[in-house]
Amino acid sequence: MNSAFEIADSYVDELSELFPPLATSLGVQGRHDEWGDGWGMDGIEAGQDLARRYRAELSLHLEAPDPRQSLAAQVIVASIDEQVASFEAGDHFRDLRHLGSGFGSIRSLFDLMPTGSVEEWNNIIRRLETIEKPLDDYAARLDAGRQTRIVVAKRQVNSVADQARVLSGDDSAFDELLTKAADGGFLTERLSSAVAHAKQEAGRFSTWLLESYMPDAVDEDAVGPDVYKRSADRLVGIGIDPDEAYAWGWQEFHRLRDEMIRVGDEVIPGAGVLEVKNFLETDPGGSVNSKEELLEYVDGVLKKAVDDLAGRHFDVPDVIRPLTVNIAPPGGPLGVYYMRPSEDFSRPGGVWYAVGDQEVIPVYQHVSTAYHEGFPGHHLQIATAMHEKDNLSRAQRVLTWYPGYGEGWAMYAEVLMGELGYFDDARHYFGMLAKQMYRAARIVVDIGLHLNKPIDQTSPIAPGEDWGFDTAVEFMRVYGFRTAEQAEAEVKRYLGWPGQAIAYKLGEREILSIRAGVKSRLGSRFDLGEFHAAILRNGAMRLDLLRRTVEDRVR
Repeated sequence: MNSAFEIADSYVDELSELFPPLATSLGVQGRHDEWGDGWGMDGIEAGQDLARRYRAELSLHLEAPDPRQSLAAQVIVASIDEQVASFEAGDHFRDLRHLGSGFGSIRSLFDLMPTGSVEEWNNIIRRLETIEKPLDDYAARLDAGRQTRIVVAKRQVNSVADQARVLSGDDSAFDELLTKAADGGFLTERLSSAVAHAKQEAGRFSTWLLESYMPDAVDEDAVGPDVYKRSADRLVGIGIDPDEAYAWGWQEFHRLRDEMIRVGDEVIPGAGVLEVKNFLETDPGGSVNSKEELLEYVDGVLKKAVDDLAGRHFDVPDVIRPLTVNIAPPGGPLGVYYMRPSEDFSRPGGVWYAVGDQEVIPVYQHVSTAYHEGFPGHHLQIATAMHEKDNLSRAQRVLTWYPGYGEGWAMYAEVLMGELGYFDDARHYFGMLAKQMYRAARIVVDIGLHLNKPIDQTSPIAPGEDWGFDTAVEFMRVYGFRTAEQAEAEVKRYLGWPGQAIAYKLGEREILSIRAGVKSRLGSRFDLGEFHAAILRNGAMRLDLLRRTVEDRVR
């Protein structure tokens, strides 16, 4: 009988063969000029059949005597069970949202495609020339959902239609390919024609959304308790009591606000939180004056963190050290995100900044953001797991992801850096608290909007009132420390991706709780580095399984 690791390897191989873009994202051998059927119903159903078959094989290893093999089986079986439940509930028909949708993955695939040779550019050209394949498959899937009355809200349709329209216009991310090709000496007439074709198809998809799908889209943004609880359980990785989480979110909001008042007094004595925030947002001495300066600043923060902490608090093999800092192509949602390295690390991990038209950029929050997205946050977390080939199955290393684990660790990384003394500048500490407040605000806004909860009577904005889109945007603008444009994008994101936004702080809370329990049990024998190794080297998994795993292995 094959081991769980061998089964997991085969699962990744078959998925990569079935879905060529997966091979591209992993940086492994594959058909990098093809799209496959992954965006349509044929591909989704084939993926479900494959998952069920591998679930049956892996279930035989759930109690394997080798803890590595049993963990591999437990992690992948849990993930497959969630995929199947999601499919049976029709969630694949709800895959149309402001951020994290199938449309976004079509566009972002080009960010991962290598561009160092004529053949690699030919792969890009062939995908541009045939981009109607995934777009049409995606539209047909959404249309099948429309026929069964599983549709998303109009606000989400409008957002994706706008993104597709921008992709079809003069400020298209596809035009970045022409610039990159010209810089490398690979620009051809065929590439120019392929880009023009892809832009035209993006425009056609935008029109289809507005003219064909939109009439059946719903007015109500909230998804309701059934969809919300299922989505939150899957994304956070633990069973969620929305009432308890909502109440805790408000407690955390006020705790952080009190701390920000205290720290703000060090920045401007006697000033309130909002006055300090406005000062830091406009202080020329605390800003960079271009996107290029932002990249240089963040790169410096990350290099110092790696140099200081590698070998002291974290094991950082040389192969995972490289980390790029990049400006994201135009047209996508605003924000900062991380993209993992290729499986062989020939393509390094990268932090990507989508800052829109901003040129003067305050940096007081970007220190904690660098720790969150880069080191010791997502990059250390993901690259460490990918490097653990002897201890983690391939499917866990490259396929498995839970926001509760992933974002929870990145939030914990921000807190940890504070504990280690990296926020001795009050402005940067205020910025870290602002990021924490931002995530606490997400909990109350996300749960409040989807479950129609009243705003807490202690809220400084609209106390006791019902949540609505405009109120949520104002709340995120003020206490999420967002610009007006960013705040609106945030709330669209929460409404389209229920339960994802709460995973950050709830994941952090769970990791801190696990640490406190282990520390209490071990007393003077507690070793922080050993605890971190147990979190990172065991890879992504549900948080309830992570707790059992860490408690079992840190003794």
